[in-house]
Amino acid sequence: MNAQPIPQHPSPQDRPARLNVGVVGAGRVGPSLAAALRLAGHRPVAASGVSDASVRRAADLLPGVPLVPPAEVLARADLVLLTVPDDVLPGLVAGLAETGAVRPGQLIVHTSGRHGTAVLDPARRAGALPLALHPAMTFTGTQLDVERLAGCPFGVTAPDELRLAAEALVIEMGGEPEWIAESTRPLYHAALAIGSNHLVTLVAQAMDLLRTAGVAAPDRMLGPLLGAALDNVLRSGDAALTGPVARGDAGTVAAHIAELRTHAPHAVAGYLAMARTTADRALAHGLLKPELAEDLLGVLADGGNE
Repeated sequence: MNAQPIPQHPSPQDRPARLNVGVVGAGRVGPSLAAALRLAGHRPVAASGVSDASVRRAADLLPGVPLVPPAEVLARADLVLLTVPDDVLPGLVAGLAETGAVRPGQLIVHTSGRHGTAVLDPARRAGALPLALHPAMTFTGTQLDVERLAGCPFGVTAPDELRLAAEALVIEMGGEPEWIAESTRPLYHAALAIGSNHLVTLVAQAMDLLRTAGVAAPDRMLGPLLGAALDNVLRSGDAALTGPVARGDAGTVAAHIAELRTHAPHAVAGYLAMARTTADRALAHGLLKPELAEDLLGVLADGGNE
């Protein structure tokens, strides 16, 4: 008899049985997670999606898996991934429960950052097992996402009796589970949005301004600077703050605002908001000297106007 491989994570008693996996919402996230579960031995059996992009993603990441209506996905699957936008999720769950699509004992997993398991209460009342597993990663909807899941943190919320199963699924996808209380899910998600989504906006805006200043390759100019800044702040927090605001260079900040008003007036509000927040943090951590802060905060309050 051939010996069975010994699983590394999780332990055998906690490891979920091999499951038929369905995906409701073939956006960027769902097919990638299902593909990762396939690598762990589970069986993607159905997905739902109607846009051309959804069809392409499913064909690329889940070859051979049929696209069917959401109710049919639930009929075929033991584990259902609800990978739809946050605001769509409550109505979807309620609708599936009301139509009898949810089966007792079925694992219903959503990937919303904002919501915990309360949003799955209609499915729970129908006998489903609710899990909230949010990958803290941006997705491209390609095979690259499956590779990036290695070591990716997941915000995990589940009833106590399902905690081991939730963490085991995350580990099987290559991720690292981080327990998030139901009550703090919105705050957790807000933190990720500030750190990730707003970062993209800031970097894209910086690239636009560099192009306006005549820099031919703003990505190459920003790459080393931003890479070092990100590494420094992850290591040192607010101690990594540098630049004219942290130094209290009120004249330089005023010049920045004047230039933005001339060349990129749409960027002024964002600059002022971030500069004020930076000044507050620099003051609180002893980086901005109080005697220099008065002039700086005056410039920011005035918006750079003479």
